[in-house]
Amino acid sequence: MNDAPTPPEQPRNPLHGVTLEAMVRALEAHFGWAGLAQQIPIRCFTHDPSIPSSLKFLRKTPWARDKVEGLYLFMIRQGKRAQRHQARLYARPEATPPNKSPSVMGTPGNAACKAR
Repeated sequence: MNDAPTPPEQPRNPLHGVTLEAMVRALEAHFGWAGLAQQIPIRCFTHDPSIPSSLKFLRKTPWARDKVEGLYLFMIRQGKRAQRHQARLYARPEATPPNKSPSVMGTPGNAACKAR
């Protein structure tokens, strides 16, 4: 029987289940190596960068891994903000029939509307 405890669920942790390799690949795809080196100026991103060499360095260097995780979280948040912004831009207001204008003062039977 398998008596090993199951790891706790982490629904609010955006890094849960994301490997370091997946983070580095996503950051490289988003920023490119030059942009990544500008964001986090460490040698594994500035001189002859590659996924395997970056992973080897980041696994041995906790402070550098923290920076990569922070930039990854920033990229995720920026993506979500952009999606919300796009959704607001393209949200269509309720359509009104072509022969009626939207009522500003209330219902069409309103006394203020009749006074006009």
